[in-house]
Amino acid sequence: ISMKIHEYQAKKILAELGVPVQEGILVQNAAEAQAAFTKLGVPLAVVKAQVHAGGRGKGGGVKLVRSAQEARDVAQKILAQPLITPQTGPQGVPVKKLLVCPGVEIAKEYYVGMVLDRNLGLVLMASAEGGVEIEEVAQKSPEKIIKEVVDIRIGLLPFQARRMANVLGF
Repeated sequence: ISMKIHEYQAKKILAELGVPVQEGILVQNAAEAQAAFTKLGVPLAVVKAQVHAGGRGKGGGVKLVRSAQEARDVAQKILAQPLITPQTGPQGVPVKKLLVCPGVEIAKEYYVGMVLDRNLGLVLMASAEGGVEIEEVAQKSPEKIIKEVVDIRIGLLPFQARRMANVLGF
């Protein structure tokens, strides 16, 4: 059994647990995306397809916008056709929801993820190589992805967190 959640759902869960998360507005059509840009009141926003597939940016499902009209136009385009990424196959997946978030200055990107490995258990993975190209990093330089097995009965231990932070350069 696997459980997949969208970015907006993950952010909601994290926020409920007290983790600071970036503001975002979930929308289902172009007019709502236009209104979301205006409501955010920022000069730059990002419109993100909410689908269960990695590589959304490469597939055209993550776009920066600088106006409410541009948010509308981009949303309309993303919603109009299936999103095709390396993980969806050539048929792509339909996009029914978008997340509109403020744009930010990115100083450095990191990748952090968790997977359930049937042999090891819960595995926390991280890389200082960022998240956009993480599949490529995994194929070409797997040593750049740090892994920690987490005992689900106790959780991530302080020494594991320190070790990961040190390797990531924090």
